Amino acid sequence: MAIVEIDKGSGFCFGVVTAIHKAEEELDKSGHLYCLGDIVHNSNEVERLEKKGLETITHEQLKELHDVKVLLRAHGEPPETYEIAKRNNIEIIDATCPVVLQLQRRIHATYTSIPNPQIVIYGKNGHAEVNGLVGQTNGEAIVLQDEQDISNIDFNRDIYLYSQTTKSLHGFRDIVKKIDEHNNGKRTFESYDTICRQVANRIDKIREFAAAHELIIFVSGKKSSNGKILFAECLDANPASYHISSEDEINPQWLEGKEHIGICGATSTPMWLMNKVKERIEQMV
Repeated sequence: MAIVEIDKGSGFCFGVVTAIHKAEEELDKSGHLYCLGDIVHNSNEVERLEKKGLETITHEQLKELHDVKVLLRAHGEPPETYEIAKRNNIEIIDATCPVVLQLQRRIHATYTSIPNPQIVIYGKNGHAEVNGLVGQTNGEAIVLQDEQDISNIDFNRDIYLYSQTTKSLHGFRDIVKKIDEHNNGKRTFESYDTICRQVANRIDKIREFAAAHELIIFVSGKKSSNGKILFAECLDANPASYHISSEDEINPQWLEGKEHIGICGATSTPMWLMNKVKERIEQMV
């Protein structure tokens, strides 16, 4: 009989826990609530909440709503969203993660206190959190997805670098090093490590967990940026790692001859889903 273990450090981060708690509180009272964008990048959890009355809307749909309640998820929103809500008499249930909110305020303070600042954000272009951060600069911040985007920086101007909270600490340090090399002391370059430690600290722990098992089943939504980062770490630590979004994607051949199987996931992966994966594996082995 194989030993199947769920990583105790996996599952929702506190920002996602708070957002889901606020959604469920309102749904228990009224039976319906709008949410601007997917509350979490996990389709299984989104479907669970939709059955309770959560309705996911786009920014375009938000503009057409009046006199309703709308939940803002943990990723945060740009100032424009709050302006639309005020104009349309929409009551905001704000579940922006405190770490993201603090970062928004820091970027806004830099943008408003320094003449013509060049603010650079290391993050995924178009990601909800990054959109909210760029919004603090009236859309002027430069987004770096990787080293190739460094060419978009004007090295004749001072540089103020921040990071999306869920990016890799290793990746951020590489970006800092590359900018330093290009800048070569010509202009002021200030970098701020704004990566959430609850997320960053999971990398070492998940690598340790992956290396301690013969097989790793990593569970997360395909749209989860954090999931992609953590799965890459699992795969590097243990080549026998597989990424699934539900128990239905488990290939029985992966399990053959394996005595120690580990299950882990992203900060957007609900524990109930990892438990379902464990139950399915135990039925197979």
